[in-house]
Amino acid sequence: MYACLHGRGDLIGIAREFSPTVEATAPGTVAFDVAGLDRLFGLPQEIAAAIAARLRETGAKASLAIADNPDAAICAARGCPGVSIIPHGDEGKFLAALPVTLLDPTPELLETLERWGIRRLHELGALPPLGIAERLGPEGLRLRELARGEAERKLRPIEDPLLFEDALELEYPVDLLEPLAFVLARLINGLAMRLATRALATNQVDLRLRLEDRTTHERTLRLPVPTLDTKAFLKLMQLDLEAHPPAAPVVHLWMAMNPVKPQSAQSGLFIPAAPEPVKLELTVARIQALVGEGRVGVPELLDTHRPDAFRIVGMGRTTSAPASIEAHHTRLALRRFRPPLPARVALASGQPGFVAAEGIHGKVMDYAGPWRTSGDWWTTDPWQHDEWDIALSDGTLYRLYCGPQGWYLEGSYD
Repeated sequence: MYACLHGRGDLIGIAREFSPTVEATAPGTVAFDVAGLDRLFGLPQEIAAAIAARLRETGAKASLAIADNPDAAICAARGCPGVSIIPHGDEGKFLAALPVTLLDPTPELLETLERWGIRRLHELGALPPLGIAERLGPEGLRLRELARGEAERKLRPIEDPLLFEDALELEYPVDLLEPLAFVLARLINGLAMRLATRALATNQVDLRLRLEDRTTHERTLRLPVPTLDTKAFLKLMQLDLEAHPPAAPVVHLWMAMNPVKPQSAQSGLFIPAAPEPVKLELTVARIQALVGEGRVGVPELLDTHRPDAFRIVGMGRTTSAPASIEAHHTRLALRRFRPPLPARVALASGQPGFVAAEGIHGKVMDYAGPWRTSGDWWTTDPWQHDEWDIALSDGTLYRLYCGPQGWYLEGSYD
């Protein structure tokens, strides 16, 4: 036995109060299974009365129909106002006077029926099935079954979004990370087990802490690949909270994991095994905890002419594409000094003649330059360089430049 609501209001919410199997048939139309409600309410009339009472309580405006198949209930709810209860076996008689348009035929099929003078469901249901099949095909036969109230099908229930989240209220405030780790482990293990039962993994863990001073502390862990390594989750969360500790004791925890399909990788027979992405992420997090945030990552070139301008971005978060390098253009490699070495330079005829720096000194045997560059003059950090490539008497090639702060050796050529 099925019921249908057609109108406006929170019809899905009302249907869920009476059945776990709910179909959103169309905008403003909801069908749901009411089989078994007779044990709670009794006859179909009493079931309909309970649903109608709930409609009045919520303020929803909708017509209600109950029938032995969902399509008959849908047609009755859309075509008849108020409450309709269709007896078993009388579906065709009850729907007879309703218009054919309630069945939502295609425009071409509706035009054909109108040319035949078929405008009511009883007229469509009276047509011979063989003639319908020859002239209108399977769609025509389906409409004939709907018009006679004989169509049988299962509901297409609404699929709830998969939410993997959990929360925990602490009995007393916790201000140390070590006892907090036990609570985090409980949440992580529970969510990971729920993901595993559905053959899913996660690539993001969200944590929200409610603090004793009524503020919130939110952190997000993004993983390079989907995984269910709970030990890695816990350690990464501990390292992150050590780098960004809450400002007050914690009284409530909320955690969510983003469900994704697991990612499988196939290793080559003759390719060395690479480190596991999650373990690599954990190693990077430990290094970052030692050297400081923003000091570990991948160098990314900046869109500027400033020499050696780059920034450090997180692993796997580079935005610029790597520049293509042609093999026949790669002649020399510049090994930069970080920071550049301050140098003392003796000029000869306006050109470098002798250079001395920490661990480096010699006569300039040959040079090329200067190449003069400047930029960012509109900012508070402008730059201006006069650069030379020099060959010293010790047989090494260096990059030398002169700026507003003086002379510097920028690097050596390999």
